[in-house]
This record gives sequence, structure tokens and C-alpha cells, in this order.
Amino acid sequence: MFSKTFKAVATAALMATTAIAAQAADYTIRATANSNENDEDYDGLVVFKNFVESASNGAIEVELFIGTQLCAKGAECLQGVADGTIDVYISTSGGASGIFPYVQVLDLPYLMANDRVAESVLAGDFTRKMREMALADSGDAIRLMTIGNTGGWRNFANTKRRVASPSDMEGLKIRTVVADLPQELVRSLGASPTPIPWPELFTSFQTGVVEGSKNGITDIMGMKFPDAGLQYVTLDGHAYMGALWWMNNAKFMDMPEDMRRVIVDGFSALQQATFASPKRKSIKAYEDFVAGGGDLYVPTPDEKAAFKEAAAPVYDWFKGNVKGGEEIFDALTSAVADAEADIEAGMAKDLN
Repeated sequence: MFSKTFKAVATAALMATTAIAAQAADYTIRATANSNENDEDYDGLVVFKNFVESASNGAIEVELFIGTQLCAKGAECLQGVADGTIDVYISTSGGASGIFPYVQVLDLPYLMANDRVAESVLAGDFTRKMREMALADSGDAIRLMTIGNTGGWRNFANTKRRVASPSDMEGLKIRTVVADLPQELVRSLGASPTPIPWPELFTSFQTGVVEGSKNGITDIMGMKFPDAGLQYVTLDGHAYMGALWWMNNAKFMDMPEDMRRVIVDGFSALQQATFASPKRKSIKAYEDFVAGGGDLYVPTPDEKAAFKEAAAPVYDWFKGNVKGGEEIFDALTSAVADAEADIEAGMAKDLN
């Protein structure tokens, strides 16, 4: 009797598992991130996978490819998204700027003051505006799903001295990517932009080819840059390190609405995970930097205002030289103003 009952239960369980597996094959999403399992991108993808597979009751399966298994660079990966060989891909603004130059608006300095403002802006209509522009420019092939975070905030760091004002930047050789906007920013502050590939940066600090960079603290500590002489970090927070999550638009639109809802909710969960992850990881990174003898400087409000004033010419350069620059700049600054007003109104209520 027991054996028959056990066999019946086991058979039912097997049939249920087989049914779910068959259902999962209806929609398979191939998602890739050119990073590793210690990165915020991976944290976000794990949350996305778990949410989507659970909320779809197994109807959607998410396959993760971490590193360069499917593609290696931004343009190549985005072409894969357009072709449909890759369903989901995460890029930095620099990685997507060759195809969508206006995404560099996220690199414009000192426009978003803190996490609350940035998270409010990126969860709202600003991201939808950028999605609309990207769909138009890609022939409805590449869809921006959400913008999260990958590494916290960019800060200036260097091997030479404490930087408390723009004048302290004078003459420093600052590593940038090969893109016009970050180079214009560095020049506006009196320093010398020096494009260096990321894998060569450690050695470049050691040899003096460059003397500084503009990175988040988790990247600085993850790459062990203090061991190469990087001992000064100024928490100017000039740019929020946005992570742009792209999806093949046909793959998304071919799903029924209930499954598209699951995907949209999954990207919302992913976004929240990537917002949170750098906050936690940066605590230990800052502690380790200071414990190792690093100089961590927090600019006063007046000093930060001086940095913003010195960098202001970059805004006009962006609007005048980047396709779609003025349109997306206006969308961002308007969204920032709305977010700041909402936060301040809420603060007033919470204080009384």
C-alpha cells in the first residue's frame, strides 16, 4: 500500500515537474553581463531571474551568461540585442554611447545630488523618454528596460594630493575612457584627460602614465589601486554610475501582456537590487581604503558648488555637440527638479 501511494505521489511530482519544464521552454531569455559574480550587475540578474521564473510560474526561463561568453564589448553586445542573439544586456553609458550618444547625459557632472534624487529620477519618466529615443534610433530593435546602478558614484581619486577645489586638479593626468564627454569634463577642471584601457590602469598608476581617475570606491578597492599608489579620494560624487539594461524589443513585444508585466516587474526588482548593492559594498570598501592609509576627503557644500561651477561649460558642450543632447538634457534636469521638490515636500511633512 505504501509503495503504491509513494509511486503515485512520485509520478504526480514528476508529471508536475515535466509540465513546468515544458512551460518554461515557451519563453527563454538569454541575459548577459560583461562582469563577474562580485558585481552589482550579477546581483541584479540573480534577482531578475528568480523573480521572473517564479512570477511566471515557470513559463519564462532566464539563462545567465556572465563575462564574455556571448559578446565582449558594448557595440558588439548591443548588435547582438538588435539581432536577437542576445535578449538582455547591461551596459554603462560609455558602452552604449557609440550607438546612442545621448545616454552620456548620465555622465554629466553634479546634476543629481544624492541617491534619493537619482533613484527617483531613474524610476520615472526620464527613463521612458530615453527608451523612446533608443527605440526610434534602433528601428524599434533595442528597448531600454530600466536604468540601475553599477558601482555607486564616481569620485575623483589620485596618487599625488588631496583635492578640495578645482584648482587642486590643475595639471593632474586623469584617466578617462575614449569618449569626448569625460575628456571635456576633466579639461574643464584644469586637469589633463588621458585615455587608458581599464586593464592597463593599475600599471599606469605605478608608472605615472596617469595620476588619477574618476571611479567608484568599490572599483578602486576591487582593482587594488591603492597598491599602485592611489591614496587620495575626494567624495565629490560628480556622476551616478548608471547601468542601462537593454532588451531585444521583438522578444519583449511578442510575449502576451501578462508575461510582459512579469518582465517589467522583474526589471523593477532588478533595479532596486542594483540601487541597494553598491551602498552595502561601499561601506567595507571605504573602511578598507582608510585603514590602508588612504586620504578620504568630503568637500564642503561651498567646495562642491565650486566644482559644479567649474564644470558647467560641459553642459553647453553636451547640448551643442551630442545628437539628441539638448532634448535628453532637458528631460533629465526637469526630472531632477521634480524629484527634488517631491523629496523636499516629503521631508517637510516628516519633520513635523
